[in-house]
Amino acid sequence: MGWLFYTDRRVQTYADEKAEIARLCTSHGDTRRTELVKACKVGFTWYAAAKVTSIDGSPVEDTTYVTDADGSITFGAVFLTRHDDGCWGYKDMEESAGPNESRAPLNLLALLSELKDPDSYAHAWRQRCRDWAAIPDYEEGDKIRLATPVTLTDGSTCQVVTATHYRRGRQKRRCYRIEETGGLVRLSKASLAGSELLSSAKGAASPVLAEFLAGRE
Repeated sequence: MGWLFYTDRRVQTYADEKAEIARLCTSHGDTRRTELVKACKVGFTWYAAAKVTSIDGSPVEDTTYVTDADGSITFGAVFLTRHDDGCWGYKDMEESAGPNESRAPLNLLALLSELKDPDSYAHAWRQRCRDWAAIPDYEEGDKIRLATPVTLTDGSTCQVVTATHYRRGRQKRRCYRIEETGGLVRLSKASLAGSELLSSAKGAASPVLAEFLAGRE
């Protein structure tokens, strides 16, 4: 399915978007009904969990999903969104279609029904989401080794860096100090995948505490 834009400009705010995602995930047919369970926005992408139940209460049979204990199935959906000249638009994909955007939070994945095929697009998509969630969120002062060297704009590379920050106006922004040169570099979260923590800022001994303990010996 391609992009669909609303020219009436009725979707403007975050609340408008969430309400529209809920509407798109809700339907009532002759035999089944679908309703939104949870929706999360990451960047410009909405991730949704939608539950399907039978009108007559019988278990929902599906070729992709294992029926849950209550007779329902819950699937994942991805909504790419953007604004164009004030008009909001979206492109939706069910998880089994193999969407590229794969940053759904773990608490949303936990709501989804089990998959029948371990080699399905949906299974691969869920694993990519888990891999993204597993990327560490380092703290100030943490020294790390990247899984692979990052090439900088001047052609040089870096692999061992320390988490720090710089200020732009009143904003505090994360960056990393390069071990070899002392220069600062911005790194995307994706570049931190597979990285290794060499030393933790939390694990470093406090000079005050060290002096106190030394006085007790």
